[in-house]
Amino acid sequence: MKKELHYLTLLLLVILVSCGTQKGDTEDKAASETSESAAEAIEQAPMDIKGEEVTYEADSISMNGFIAYNAGQTGTRPGILVVHEWWGHNDYARKRAKMLAEMGYVALAVDMYGDGLQADHPEDAGKFSSAVFQNLDGAKARFLKAMEVLKGNPATDSTKIAAIGYCFGGGVVLHAARFGFPLAGVVSFHGSLDTATPAAEGDIKAAILVCHGADDPFVSTESVEGFKKEMADAGANLTFKAYEGAKHSFTNPDADTVGQKFELPLAYNEAADKASWEDMKVFFDGIFDN
Repeated sequence: MKKELHYLTLLLLVILVSCGTQKGDTEDKAASETSESAAEAIEQAPMDIKGEEVTYEADSISMNGFIAYNAGQTGTRPGILVVHEWWGHNDYARKRAKMLAEMGYVALAVDMYGDGLQADHPEDAGKFSSAVFQNLDGAKARFLKAMEVLKGNPATDSTKIAAIGYCFGGGVVLHAARFGFPLAGVVSFHGSLDTATPAAEGDIKAAILVCHGADDPFVSTESVEGFKKEMADAGANLTFKAYEGAKHSFTNPDADTVGQKFELPLAYNEAADKASWEDMKVFFDGIFDN
């Protein structure tokens, strides 16, 4: 019997060696299992999404934000800033903040206009958004204050902060990256790409994901190519996704109604909406090592 056990032991050792089970492989497997365990812990955490109104001041203006997180989840987690469309801080921005909270993040839907200002007409939206970009010092102060508020939430891991933005908000987060703000990454959904202050080499610290509608009439081919060149010259870590058939505001289910009302070329695209959200998830997994 002892002899048989001895042979079985030798056979097992041979199999382990032949399969390449060495220290490095074991450590890699353990790290992978730890990562998977952390992800599973988030998925298995009780879903108790809390949404809280937050008020903060910057640029001599009061800002009305909305922070969302899963109260059923323990420990700290990465924080995501959500920057609204040119319509202002509305239910759509809050909806996205809640979706991020369901994924295991702390999300702050920011107020870039101040006082919770919202536009009901494109002319007003254009005025509000233009005023922000014409006052870049003020825009920086508003964004950085929102980041400070997000970092101050007890559930937020202050060392892991990113930002996403839609349309106007997409332009805002890309400018935040250009300014070299301490962000792990930014994601622009059908956002503006042009800038009067292009980034120089070494300016951009954040990884960048651009989710672009290939048929967006508001963003020209020249703008796309110019943006890609700017990012290449700056040495940015850029991922650029273009979704075929997608027009402006392709992530917003209300885009068709608004487009028809104001005769604007806006259209929701369910396939592009889902694909871009999945691309964002992969992007976040990469920058946060989830």
